[in-house]
Parts: sequence; structure tokens; C-alpha cells
Amino acid sequence: MRIGIGVLLLWLSVARSPLLAQTEARPRVRDVGIEIGVLSPGPLNAITDVAGVKVGQTTIIRGDNIRTGVTAILPHGGNLYQERVPAAIFLGNAYGKLTGSTQVNEMGEIETPILLTGTDSVFKASDALITYVFHLPGNENVLSVNPVVGETNDGYLSDIRSRPISADDVFSAINNAKDGPVEEGVVGAGTGTIAFSWKGGIGTSSRRLPASLGGYTVGVLVQTNFGGNLIIAGVPIGKELGKTYPTIASVDELSKQKLPTPDGSCMMIVATDAPIDHRNLLRLAARAMLGLARTGSSETNGSGDYVIAFSSSPDVRIDPKAPLYRPKELLSNESMSPLFEAVIEATEEAIDNSMFRAHDVTGNGHSIKALPLAQVIDLLRAHGAIATK
Repeated sequence: MRIGIGVLLLWLSVARSPLLAQTEARPRVRDVGIEIGVLSPGPLNAITDVAGVKVGQTTIIRGDNIRTGVTAILPHGGNLYQERVPAAIFLGNAYGKLTGSTQVNEMGEIETPILLTGTDSVFKASDALITYVFHLPGNENVLSVNPVVGETNDGYLSDIRSRPISADDVFSAINNAKDGPVEEGVVGAGTGTIAFSWKGGIGTSSRRLPASLGGYTVGVLVQTNFGGNLIIAGVPIGKELGKTYPTIASVDELSKQKLPTPDGSCMMIVATDAPIDHRNLLRLAARAMLGLARTGSSETNGSGDYVIAFSSSPDVRIDPKAPLYRPKELLSNESMSPLFEAVIEATEEAIDNSMFRAHDVTGNGHSIKALPLAQVIDLLRAHGAIATK
């Protein structure tokens, strides 16, 4: 929903004030009139517009040096081990730790909630996720679990070596998962992340196809922690604001100065209610990388860019005990192209939302500023990228 021009002007006047607090409410991109792509979002413009999908988050801000958390995505609210969803994982640049990825692509299914966290906490989160699945009613005899846990490196703003994520943090994120609006910015697994040298975080968006194209929904949730040359709605924001790569300095030089580098990662979770299996989910996941590219990502050597895609459609659920897999129907290849456009647009907007909603963060002896929205909005307006009525 777009806010009125009066509200926008009021927000801009507050945003330019030196008294602006770090925790002020910041708008999403559509709130200020920016429309990414041509397809319409769902009612929430979030991954939870896909029926059955739930999101839960645990944010950990402790002392001066812990800024991290857990984000959990549940493809449906039941027992995922007993009622699995078709899934696929696409690797952009695989400099990262994503547990469970090989089995997902070998078997074409996901059997646990999907977790996102900080790099060195992946293995503690995986252990907790196995414990969670073991203790679900009906899983008393389960001997092997394939936990799906991804990460980005939040070590600039958080003491990543301390591996502060506990099992209770994981259980809290999963047990508190719900449908409805998704909190964005400095929350959950996005608490300590950095994007394009500004504060990154959790972002989400969705697209709904018109009825003539099936009426299906695609939702995306991202954890942004990467670099490059920021582009918003086609406008070279990074270049306009003087933050460009590689002209500012080499990655090695930035590291020596203990400054954030373009290295990092972007985790992208793609959900849809369209009845598609692993093969077409892999094709759908690959298109999310085009949305990442539209934001100006350099996909550097040290960036771990992964897409995890699944279908929540009850018509394609997988019973691991059944001798045959009989989905009621599957979309044809010819029907996939509109979904490709949907995931590109939703990924781009989710990344933008992660930065728009984030605020300044200080931690681990460093500070990262949020995207300067007043300047950005002025630039977008000057380039004709903000819709007016």
C-alpha cells in the first residue's frame, strides 16, 4: 500500500532531522511510491502471501558485541518430515555454508523448516533443528534428518566466533512462526548484516499472477549481506552517492582497514503455491539470481549466494512412506515464464525492502549506517523512478 503524499512529506521532514532515532519506523519501497516490475504484489507483499507459509524470528542483541539471530521459514504448519514439500536449491556463488543442500537436490524435497543465521552458528542451529524434528509427534522412530540451514557472515557487527545461537533461540524462531506481516530490516538473521556498505537485513516481497495466468503467488524472503554497486528501480544509487566497487578500494585493502567489503552473501528463499516439482523449482530458483543482479550485486569471490525454492501446494506434497508419488497436477514448462518474471521482481523488491527498513547499528566495535532514505528518494524522484498520481 502506498502512503499518501502528506505522510511522505512528513516522513521526509523527520528523516532529515538530526534528532532521528536509530529505531524510527522506516518505510518499505512501495510506501514511498516505488513500483518494482509490472506484476502486482499479494495483500501483504510478503512471502507469507503464499498460503501455508509461516515465518518466525529470534533477534539477539546482547551487550556491545552480539548482533545476530535466527529466521525460520516453514513451508506449512504441519510435520514437514511426514509431509514433505518439493524443493530445489540453486547455487550462484557457493562460498558459504548451507547444510542439507546436496540431499535436497538429490531427492527433490525438504523435510524440515528452513533456518537462516550467522555463519559460524549454522552447525549449532542444524543440531537444534534435528532435535526439534526428533521431538515432533509421529517422529519417534526417525533416525536421520536433513536440516536445511543457511547463513551470511555477520562478523563485522557481531562476535561471530562466540557462536551465540542456542537451541532455545532456534526453537523460539520455529515455535513463534506465523503467517501475516513479516518484520524486516534489523531482525532475526538480518540483525548484523551489511548490504552495499549500508545496513542490510531481512526483506520480503511477493507477486501474484493474474487469474488468466493461473493466479499463483510467488513470495521471496532474503537475508542481505553482500556488495556491489547499488541499483534501485534502475537508478544507480551507489554511484550517485559515491559508494562504488571496485573503484573505492580493493577487497584486500578494505579488509586491512577493517572496513566492510563487497564480499558477503545473500540467502534467497522462494515460496510458491504453484504445483511444480523439483525440476521446475530449480528453474524458478535460478531466476531469483536475476533479481539479485538487478540490485547491482557483484557476486564477488567471497559471496555465498543461494536460492532455496519450494512449493507449498497441497497437491504436490510428498509422503515419504508412499511407494508412489502421484501429484494431482503439475504446471507445464510453457506455464513457467510468468512465474519466472514474478520471482525476479519479488527478489529485487525484497532486497530493497531489507535496506529501506533497516536502521543504524553499532556492535563489535563498528558502526554501519542505514541507507540514507531522504537522499535516495530525492535521487529516485529526479530519475523519474517514483510513481506520482
